[in-house]
Amino acid sequence: MKNKVLNIKNMVCPRCISVVKSIADAQEIGSLDVQLGEIILKQNLADTALKSFEMELNKNGFELIDSRNKQLVDKIKKCILTYVFELHNEKRGNLSESITSKMDYDYSYLSNLFSSIEGITIEQFFILQRIEKAKELLSYDQLSISEIAFQLGFSSVHHLSSQFKKTTGITPSDFKITGVVDRKTLDF
Repeated sequence: MKNKVLNIKNMVCPRCISVVKSIADAQEIGSLDVQLGEIILKQNLADTALKSFEMELNKNGFELIDSRNKQLVDKIKKCILTYVFELHNEKRGNLSESITSKMDYDYSYLSNLFSSIEGITIEQFFILQRIEKAKELLSYDQLSISEIAFQLGFSSVHHLSSQFKKTTGITPSDFKITGVVDRKTLDF
């Protein structure tokens, strides 16, 4: 009997893992492991059990991913999110190297696939995620804008400010002052 891996969209944090585990336990689905973006089952599920599991996932904001290309795109998004969370790490490489090191495909193929499915480039998605992380850090009000720019790998405060304004319509300073909470989750 071979283990079955189900990929799950929007599962991007430890709380998400906990929710998916509890859904699997409540439905008595034999899971071996739950990780970011996936659950490993002991065996294939019957169609009715799979539908029931999928319905519960959907109620909690998750979605099963079925096509191979969508799985690749979601794996790219997971790589980008991991990269964003590790931006403060001095030993990071560039984004394309980070993605290709975790996937067995050429970056140009992954880039074209991502763009064709998502309608934006990998770089645009990366910028959006960095801006969302900047919003999060600004709302905590513990770091200066300069520190946030450095932590998120922007070349300067000006670079962060221009990307922020281009994406949100306001500057980081205005966001910090007004406390506008127009944030999107850092997920895919």
